Parts: sequence; C-alpha cells; structure tokens
Amino acid sequence: VQLVESGGGLVQAGGSLRLSCAASGITFSIKRMAWYRRTPGKQRELVASISSGGGGANYADSVKGRFTISRDNAKNTMYLQMNSLKPEDTAVYYCNEFVPTEYWGQGTQVTVSS
Repeated sequence: VQLVESGGGLVQAGGSLRLSCAASGITFSIKRMAWYRRTPGKQRELVASISSGGGGANYADSVKGRFTISRDNAKNTMYLQMNSLKPEDTAVYYCNEFVPTEYWGQGTQVTVSS
C-alpha cells in the first residue's frame, strides 16, 4: 500500500491550494477515503471524508464551506481543494482510508502566513 500526498506549500491567508493523494496497492474505488492533518502538539484531526463513489462528503466544522474533497477513481486519486486558507490551517496533511490503516504517507506541509 502506498499513499502519496502532494500539493502543499506556503501561501498567504486567504489563498488557495489543491492537495492530491495518489493511492496504490488498495482497491481505491471501494474505499471511503479521508484527509487528515496534524500540527505539532495536537492530535491528528479528521478534515474531510468522501464516499467510495464520490457522492457523499463530510467536513470538519473548522473547514466547512472553505474546503472541498473530491476523487477520481479512474486515477486512484483524491483531492482537497482548500480556499480562504487561514493560519490555523497550517499543518501536515495526510490521506488515508476513513477508518485509517497503518499505511500513512509522508504527508504534505501546508503553511499559511498571516
């Protein structure tokens, strides 16, 4: 199993980023998937999840209305469009199944400056 996150970077508050998660070694199309984030000293936070077919999504209250999760099962790839970014969104972002497995990628760093 391999999960590879990309798309992070440094952005000013109010800016946007689009994260990607490329999955291999799993039957991606039947898995409910999710984005998580972790900041130093804090527990991992579930940011958003998406149903296997992409028709249903859920968001943490802290990102609702600003982030959009999507997926392309033909490409085994999941996305997180992040708009109106805030400094408190600064974290390392990871993807995994909604019920997370032991297989975590390296994550992608998102830093939002004020």
